[in-house]
Amino acid sequence: MTLKPLADRVVVKLTEVEETTSSGIILAAAAQEKPQIAEVVAVGPGGMVDGNKVEMYVKVGDKVITSKYSGTEVKLNNEEFTIVRQSDILAIVE
Repeated sequence: MTLKPLADRVVVKLTEVEETTSSGIILAAAAQEKPQIAEVVAVGPGGMVDGNKVEMYVKVGDKVITSKYSGTEVKLNNEEFTIVRQSDILAIVE
C-alpha cells in the first residue's frame, strides 16, 4: 500500500532524533522533544481548497520544518508517517 495525499496535504516522515546530547548524555525517550524536521514522501495535487486556489510549493524529497504538533500520525507497513496541510509546513531546509 502507498499513501496518496489529497488536496493540499503532504505526507512527511519525521527524521530520527539523536538520543545523546553533544556532551554525551543519553536522553530518555520521555525527555526528547518531538522532531520538527521531516522529509516529504508524497504531495497532494493542490487545486481548490475552501474556495481558494492552492499551489503546491514542496516536492518529494524536500527536507521541511513542520509546526510542532501538527498533522495526523499514521502507521503503514511498520513505518510512521505524518499527514500535514501544506500551510503547516513552516520552511524548506536547504
